[in-house]
Amino acid sequence: MRPAQTPCPPLDWTLDWQQPWFQAFQTVGAPVLARIQQGATVAQALNEALQDAPIDLPAGFLRFVPQAQLPSSMAYEAFVHAHAAVPTRDNWHDFFHGLIWMRHPQLKARFNAWHVEAMAATSSAAASGRRGPLRDALTLFDENGLLLRAPEALAEALRQRDWLALGGRLRPLWREARWQIVGHALLEKLLQPRKPICAHVLLDESVLHAPWRFQDKPFAPLPVLGIPGWCEGNESLAFYGDVAVFRPLRTAQSG
Repeated sequence: MRPAQTPCPPLDWTLDWQQPWFQAFQTVGAPVLARIQQGATVAQALNEALQDAPIDLPAGFLRFVPQAQLPSSMAYEAFVHAHAAVPTRDNWHDFFHGLIWMRHPQLKARFNAWHVEAMAATSSAAASGRRGPLRDALTLFDENGLLLRAPEALAEALRQRDWLALGGRLRPLWREARWQIVGHALLEKLLQPRKPICAHVLLDESVLHAPWRFQDKPFAPLPVLGIPGWCEGNESLAFYGDVAVFRPLRTAQSG
C-alpha cells in the first residue's frame, strides 16, 4: 500500500521588488503579482496585463495558456511558434518567464524562431534526443542570461575572470555599466539569493542577431552577487577571493 501523498503547500506569492535584480520588473510585474495574490492563475494574470500592452507576433497576439493545452506530441517551442501561445504553470519559474516575454518580446520571439528553425534543420538529431549547439546555447541563455553593457576594461576583466580587479581597482567602472536580466530561472533563483548563483553574461549584443555566433556560447560567467550594490558583503575585496565561487579562468596549461 502506497503512503498517502502530502499536498504541496500553496506558494507564498510575495517578493521584495526593491531588490536590485527585481527593480527593473516592478512596473510590469507588480500588477501581475497582485492579480495572482487575488486568486488568478499565472496565465490569467499575465493575459490581463497584456490587454493594456498587447504583443503582436507573426502567429497572432501573444497569450499565455495553461500547460495542459500543450499536446504531448508537440514540442514546446513549436507550439509557441504556431499559436503565439506560451504554456504556463502556476509557479515562480513561469511567472518570471512571462515577465521576460513582456519586457523583451522581440528577443523572446527571435529565440523562439531560432529554436524552430534549428529543429527543422536537424530533425534527425532531434528525433534522437540531441538538441544541437544552437538550441543548447539558446536554452542556457534563456534560463540564466544577463546582458551587460560595460566599459571595455570591465568587460575584458570579466572575460579573463579577473575577479579581484572587478571588485577592486575597476569597481568605479560599474557605475557606467548597464545590465538587463533576460534569464527567468536566474530571477527565480534570486528569490533566495546565494553567493554561488551565476549568470551567463553576453557582452556583445550583436551576437543576438547572428545565430551562427550565438551557438558558440559566447558567454562569460558572473556570480551575480559580485555586482556592486547587489550584496553588502562584496564591499570587501575578500568576497571575490572565494575561489569556490569566483573561479579563475582555465587555460590549456592549467587543464
